[in-house]
Amino acid sequence: FAVDFNLADYDYLPVSSEIKELFEYIKRYTPKTIEIEHKLQPFIPDFIPAVGDIDAFLKVPRPDGKPDNLGLLVLDEPSTKQSDPTVLSLWLTENSKQHNITQQIKVKSLENAEKNPKAIDSWIESISELHRCKPPATVHYTRPMPDIETLMQEWLPEFEELLGKVGLPTAEMNCDLAEYVDMICAILDIPVYKSRIQPLHVLFSLYSEFKNSQVRSSRQRLLEHTL
Repeated sequence: FAVDFNLADYDYLPVSSEIKELFEYIKRYTPKTIEIEHKLQPFIPDFIPAVGDIDAFLKVPRPDGKPDNLGLLVLDEPSTKQSDPTVLSLWLTENSKQHNITQQIKVKSLENAEKNPKAIDSWIESISELHRCKPPATVHYTRPMPDIETLMQEWLPEFEELLGKVGLPTAEMNCDLAEYVDMICAILDIPVYKSRIQPLHVLFSLYSEFKNSQVRSSRQRLLEHTL
């Protein structure tokens, strides 16, 4: 750029003398030619996250010289306790939340199952652990709903005193199921709209939260009395 630069081409610019002096440095500057010895060619290999420690790919090659692709195409694990391919596939499907994608799943069969009870117990334990670690289903409400922590709070003393006099509603009341749901949700401060599916989801979520907590309140007694 400095070779083709002509200071006379910029004389028409309405700038101060200090700025014009800066243009003199363009002619004075001589760029240095720097030769790069090595060319960096970054690449992203198709690695699969290894189970446990980081795979250093320090393996004994095959006698025929063909690549194993361990850790690239096939999961590389220690030989002492390897993952069940079927269980691992279920874990990956669950964590990726790709339940609706059609894919081929390996079905494991066990010959002479009566002679191998350890394999059966290991399968049951693996599937049980998979179900225990499943995250709770998330529901996106179309209408505003109160959070569970707010619904777990104690009622006002006046309201609890009134419930003690009137009594809690029971399933033996002379009303249909829809009216009974509206009544219970109204007492628990759960809004009911045209559809009762979402209020019922909040109701049972509240019941499940009370069952798993050590908190005792009048709301919990109402849920245990009505459900």
